[in-house]
Amino acid sequence: MCALLELRAQQMPLYTQYMMNEFLLNPGSGGKNDFFEAKSNNRYQWKGITDAPRTYILSVDGPLKSRKVGVGGYLFTDITGPTRRTGIYGSYTYHLKINEQIKLGMGLSAGLLQFTVDGSKINLHDDADVALDGSLQSVLLPDFGFGLNLYSKQFNIGFSAPQLVQNKLNLYSSTSSIGSKLEDHYFINGAYRYRPNNDFTIEPSVLVKVLKPVPTQIDAGLKVSYRDLIWLGGAYRSLDAYSAMIGLCIKKHITFAYAHDFTFSNLKNYSSGTHEILVGLKFIKSTEAKVPSIE
Repeated sequence: MCALLELRAQQMPLYTQYMMNEFLLNPGSGGKNDFFEAKSNNRYQWKGITDAPRTYILSVDGPLKSRKVGVGGYLFTDITGPTRRTGIYGSYTYHLKINEQIKLGMGLSAGLLQFTVDGSKINLHDDADVALDGSLQSVLLPDFGFGLNLYSKQFNIGFSAPQLVQNKLNLYSSTSSIGSKLEDHYFINGAYRYRPNNDFTIEPSVLVKVLKPVPTQIDAGLKVSYRDLIWLGGAYRSLDAYSAMIGLCIKKHITFAYAHDFTFSNLKNYSSGTHEILVGLKFIKSTEAKVPSIE
């Protein structure tokens, strides 16, 4: 018999270049820059492994005219073998001025999540198993989250909690999948922007992902930019991989970035690594173009 196990793995999209699109982690960062920006993240995980995860994300966020309020949204699809997760979110952020240099972004997000399992792509040990009948099963659930982001031109510190409502995933509800549900996720992130001179910027960053009973995972990265036009970076993800990154900004409007993960888990014997591509577009008036405080 085939039993669908309770879903307790990480249910949020995973990506290496988190420091390049903090809005995806934390609605409290929405609209903190002087302009609207759209970004596309495309991740191809564990190349060489059949049915390995693929993740596609498109986001946009920016400030309203008052600069006290930011709005944004994103949609994503995350495909692994016969399973697919698709989501669409919108967010609202209020930016509270603490002093002349520091602000606190307080954001709320709401959206819809769809979980789909294609039974026709699953090979059963027992062909008579009635748990999976080869059909396409899908469930649509509401989701809510919030985030806080304390930031200035030099730093940001954030905390966010998506999936506040633990809705059940009643896929194949006649089986043990009844126990599957949206799980609590907690993200803590931080970054510091240091300029030793007019040409270079050094940005260390960290991301802590908490999901019980899965072991806490820590991402630590370092990005070095030259005149905010080109950058190199590296990162470490506990229990998973090392990463190398490179990026280019064209005329302060268009961003291209690439990351490659070198896994050090047991998967290294079967996979050549993970590829991740980011493309960004800043909607800046030519007379108001500014370098963002934190990417």
